[in-house]
Amino acid sequence: MKIKKCVEDRLSSAPEGTLRITNCGKRPQYMLCTGKNEKCKRQGEYIRRENSNIVKPLAQKAYDKRIKRIVDRRLKQLENICNEYKDDELLEIYNSQSDIRKNMVEPVETPFEQRIQKWKEVPYQGKGFAEGAPVILSKKGERVRSKSEKILADTFYDMGIEYKYECPLLLKGYGTIYPDFTLLSKRTRKEVYWEHDGRMDDPDYADKAIRKIDSYIANGIIPGDRLIVTYETSNFVLRDGTVKELIHAAIL
Repeated sequence: MKIKKCVEDRLSSAPEGTLRITNCGKRPQYMLCTGKNEKCKRQGEYIRRENSNIVKPLAQKAYDKRIKRIVDRRLKQLENICNEYKDDELLEIYNSQSDIRKNMVEPVETPFEQRIQKWKEVPYQGKGFAEGAPVILSKKGERVRSKSEKILADTFYDMGIEYKYECPLLLKGYGTIYPDFTLLSKRTRKEVYWEHDGRMDDPDYADKAIRKIDSYIANGIIPGDRLIVTYETSNFVLRDGTVKELIHAAIL
């Protein structure tokens, strides 16, 4: 679309007619072809030196028109593909079969519901809670460490998103960590880790949080791809709207 707009803007101010180039000895001659009459349309009129400033714009016009034609054609092709394409077209073939047939074939793409069920069934041991720590329960009935983590867990629960709380993950060069939440992206079918750093105005806490994020990156887990990080300070709290926007961008 950027290329299309660029050439259309230039064509809107392009001079009338087209450029024809002929050779006269060693020097090219430039001819302006317009629709004045059949001869002028076919052969053109000689562009004199005093009018030579029109030559380059005419050459640019011819180039831009060719670019526009191919861009318009490619955009139309992409539009047709998008109109026909369905994210779940392969799964539709599998799901359209009877249960007997489903049991006899191995799908090229496992339905997300089956994949996430197997993912949920993998056992893990999370971190324990210090004695005397406040008991904060999510809607799922799971204990979390802060009100902000409860907001996250409850949002996942309300949106029907399965998650693992503090499932251990080994980061080379750092050690075993316990991401606040581990989720399975429906869009990419990959695990996504969600870290909430809730005390970023505490210098020591912030240093540790940044070091951990850097270790994620060193292990190929990149923010915006398989890592989501949310932040809070004493003056800036986590917004429910922010959480939902990130979920739609990376999980659903």
